[in-house]
Amino acid sequence: MNEGIIGYLGPEGTYSEIAAKCLGGNAKKVAYPSFFTLFSALKKCEVNAIVIPIENTLNGAVTQNLDLLQETENVYAKAVAAVKIDHRLITKKGCDKSGIKRVFSHSQALGQCAKYLAVNFPDAKLYETASTAESVDKLTEDTDAGIVGAHFTADGFELSPETISDEASNFTQFLLVVEGEPPENYVSDKIFFSFTCLHKVGALVDTLNVLKSSGINMTKIESRPIKRSAGEFRFFLEVEGNYSDKAVKAALEKVKEASSSFRLLGVY
Repeated sequence: MNEGIIGYLGPEGTYSEIAAKCLGGNAKKVAYPSFFTLFSALKKCEVNAIVIPIENTLNGAVTQNLDLLQETENVYAKAVAAVKIDHRLITKKGCDKSGIKRVFSHSQALGQCAKYLAVNFPDAKLYETASTAESVDKLTEDTDAGIVGAHFTADGFELSPETISDEASNFTQFLLVVEGEPPENYVSDKIFFSFTCLHKVGALVDTLNVLKSSGINMTKIESRPIKRSAGEFRFFLEVEGNYSDKAVKAALEKVKEASSSFRLLGVY
């Protein structure tokens, strides 16, 4: 195990790097090319933690990471941070922006700037890249543009003076994921878990009523189709609660008993 190393989606200059600096303190930060390689690095002990985006206020859940967190055994999120998203258009210096024909960026950024792009570059083709920062490598012509964070800098390029996000109030929630299980006495504000329902009428309501009767407030819920099981869904819930509280643990145990499957995904 390499102590004090945190992996994030690279290259340098991504929002994930900002989150890694926020959540990782003085730990060494290492960039990886994809979310899949991040989880692989964690399981191979190349890093002792990884930072992943899990939800955006405009686009909702980052479903790829929900699936990876669910599918990767013996990992959990131990901390969370919200990063302000301030997207800017990046182009070669001095180019005529009215002639933009191609726009590159991460799928989340393209989605969060969809209205801006449709109004200002209705005929431009959109191309997805592995990260916002990687989009700059694709800008080979004066008619190319990318979407990066306001913090990004690169010689020979310039950023739009204003944000191009469709909503000014745009945040992404990032999780710090580690290997193992949370200590029984771990003090938390939120608990994140997944479950599948028993196949009967009212199964979801029955499960949620367990939280209600226990006085536990649900802060978000997300559903994802279960692979290789057409028509079945897994639910991801975040609730308020101190994991070290015995009453909270008892409520989680009741949820587990009322479900066909249960997985603790984070305490933070």
